[in-house]
Amino acid sequence: MEATDIRRTVELEDRHWWYRERRAMLARELRRLGPPGRALDIGAAGGGNTRVLVEHGWDALAADYSETAVELALRRGLRAIHADACDLPLPGESFGLVLAFDVLEHIEDDHTAARELVRVLRPGGRALITVPCDMALWSAHDVASFHFRRYAREELAALLRGAGLVVDRMWSWNVLMRPIVAWRRKRIGGSDVTDVPRLVNLGLGAVVAAERYLPVKSLPGVTLVVRAHRPVFS
Repeated sequence: MEATDIRRTVELEDRHWWYRERRAMLARELRRLGPPGRALDIGAAGGGNTRVLVEHGWDALAADYSETAVELALRRGLRAIHADACDLPLPGESFGLVLAFDVLEHIEDDHTAARELVRVLRPGGRALITVPCDMALWSAHDVASFHFRRYAREELAALLRGAGLVVDRMWSWNVLMRPIVAWRRKRIGGSDVTDVPRLVNLGLGAVVAAERYLPVKSLPGVTLVVRAHRPVFS
């Protein structure tokens, strides 16, 4: 992400429906993982998700390729380092949880990045990963966001398994919004992550929140979410 995009993310994420609901999803997943330990947030930007880790008791480290992102995370009182996701300056098998939310699509060599993620994860450790779904949704938004690809389920599963992870669960997120997202992104010339009026923001957040209670996670969505682990013996 460019420095201006990171600053915009930090400015928006506390109130924007998309970031807010994604943090809520992360919080739900963390509650399922058991006792907290050491966690690494790869591609952390300004540390919005890192804060969720800290709030749930994790000893969390934010890592990002952007110096601007690291500076903003440090200003928020988070531990943060400058790091290339394909060559993390961290010892192997040192984290019980690795988070990579909307990271792999930004990296041309996603196979190396996935292997690095696994390298720093201790045996038995967990990974939580999100990526944009389905090249049918490719648009100017992806170009403006510096994406190399959007992922099909089978493609993402093969990538992670090839890196050494066991995929415990994969599901779609932002399913109900997919028709609107597809329509809107074909008609705009850049990123659609912008500030919206308060009532619209509340309404969109309520639509995504409704997915918690509906049987839609196997349907096509805008995002794929994966919970995986590194096997103890491999």
